[in-house]
Amino acid sequence: MTFAALDPLLLSCRRVFLKNYEVWINIGVHEFEKRAEQRVIINVDLYVPLELSTPQADELDEVVDYDFIRRTVAARLSKGHIHLQETLCDDILTQVLAHPKVQAARVSTAKPDVYPDCEAVGVEVFRSK
Repeated sequence: MTFAALDPLLLSCRRVFLKNYEVWINIGVHEFEKRAEQRVIINVDLYVPLELSTPQADELDEVVDYDFIRRTVAARLSKGHIHLQETLCDDILTQVLAHPKVQAARVSTAKPDVYPDCEAVGVEVFRSK
């Protein structure tokens, strides 16, 4: 099921995304996690109404630029150690939703190296305005 199916306002939106952004950050509540960086995979989807994101002159300032997503994530990561994936997701979500053209967003994080018997552990959050 897509998020558009959950929220009919998203049916006429464009999805702008950052997919599988791999970073090495200090994240976790355990002492060993506080001393070393871990690999984290970040995904962000922005939903922008078509009337706010359909370019008329083929110019970058007419759309939500995906560089905005990457800069927003990088700015949050630069603040230092994060205890919880939930905190990281919520912080990124709050920042991307502050963009005036963004109607909704989904943010997920995954730690792929925590357990040897699974692909990853993670968190996902979705919110619309």
